Amino acid sequence: MKGFESFINALNGVMWGPVMLALLVGTGIFMSCRTGFIQFRKFGLIMRETIGKLFTKTEVKEGSLSPVQAMTTALAGTVGTGNIAGVTGAIALGGPGAVFWMWISALFGMCTKFSEVTLAVRYREKNDKGDWVGGPMYYIRNGLGHKWTWLGTLFALFAMIAAFGIGNMTQVNTIATSIGTIFTEFNPAMASNLKMIYLIVGIVIAVLTALILFGGLKRIGATTEKLVPVMAIVYIIAALVVIFTHLGMLGSVFHDIFVGAFNPEAIGGGLAGTVIMTAMKAGIGRGVFSNEAGLGSAPIAHAAADTDHPIRQGFFGAFEVFAGTIVICTMTALAVLVSGKAAGFYGKAAGTDLTIQAFGSTFGGKLSAIIIAVCIAMFAFSTVLSWALYGTRCAEFLFKTTKVIVPYQIIFIIFIVVGATMKLALAWTIADTLNAMMAIPNLIAVLALSPEVIRLMRDFFSKKPVCTTDNLAEWNKEEGVANVRTAQKIAEANK
Repeated sequence: MKGFESFINALNGVMWGPVMLALLVGTGIFMSCRTGFIQFRKFGLIMRETIGKLFTKTEVKEGSLSPVQAMTTALAGTVGTGNIAGVTGAIALGGPGAVFWMWISALFGMCTKFSEVTLAVRYREKNDKGDWVGGPMYYIRNGLGHKWTWLGTLFALFAMIAAFGIGNMTQVNTIATSIGTIFTEFNPAMASNLKMIYLIVGIVIAVLTALILFGGLKRIGATTEKLVPVMAIVYIIAALVVIFTHLGMLGSVFHDIFVGAFNPEAIGGGLAGTVIMTAMKAGIGRGVFSNEAGLGSAPIAHAAADTDHPIRQGFFGAFEVFAGTIVICTMTALAVLVSGKAAGFYGKAAGTDLTIQAFGSTFGGKLSAIIIAVCIAMFAFSTVLSWALYGTRCAEFLFKTTKVIVPYQIIFIIFIVVGATMKLALAWTIADTLNAMMAIPNLIAVLALSPEVIRLMRDFFSKKPVCTTDNLAEWNKEEGVANVRTAQKIAEANK
């Protein structure tokens, strides 16, 4: 077992090493250049098409989610413990400068996810239940051709297994331990009953998850549509209160972020001897972990969107990275840094303990433990729902039938109880490694299909007539895959 652990740890170090981080950021830079830096050039349009429509009610066709529901489902999978514990871990290892590199990874990651989501809608299909299904496995097979199906199969296999770890057991375990912290904070004697508390938490989460999953795609979308905005607002307000109570520190914090990005040693403390590469790796690595740009998971949810053009849904992908990393992760980073608590953790491992201490500087230890536990519970539970969908879609692709959905969901729910009651250090590492392995097939497809992203952009911004969702079924019958035809082909078809 020790040999296996050593192997997994070594493999994880390779998979999340400089080459993978360079590939993830490099893809973002490449796609940014190809699209003319659409995330900056069309930023206003992206905001109008996404946040400007958050409260717009629209009729959604059967087997689909509204564009907002698709985005909140994907955002639910993205916004998780990485936005709280991951950011503090990056700061502890790389100092304040890690925040700068986290921003850089997110700004380019916006274009990566824009491209992923666009391709997911472009090459999606309808299953035998009438639901839209898509994601990297589908745009690999339908975009690159059937001879590349094996690559899509690899992605689906890695994602299906990873869902039990990164999107299930580890998330539920974090919820259970956070709730356990509340009990021990108020009554230290409860430490002897923690295992029972964890079991009860696991059972409750399993029941709630079952009620939502067995309600189908619509119920998942309806739940995340309500849960994600609430959890984001609660956490952002709490972080802003911490920031404003230490407002005098904000200037020096931004100074440390920009100086520390290129000279971590100048910050002093436990960062003496820290090189730029450490800050870069910590910031970029945690940034990717928090927004999942390039990993290929979020496009699975976006593929279900009832939208008239792939590019329009692609805007939601770009917004998702902006909201998850630029907004929520930045709130965590600023709250931690202005509180002054980060200095005691430099050069050490840190997670929610640092976040609780930072929030405790304003709210006190007990109240901050409750706030963080509640936020983590909402973040992690929403992640469980999203990854249940991702895992289900991947299983469906692998077994080529929707009959696998219910058995997979039952197994997924059982793993929730298991995850709440076990020590999961090895499970974290395995799931994290599989996450990186998912990225490789996905990034190959995104780069190879970049000409199609550009073609779709030209089609969208040309203002010419395009296929609507009403016509997609006809194109599906003709071509075997649901897609939006070029304006020229539509004109010919109309004749």
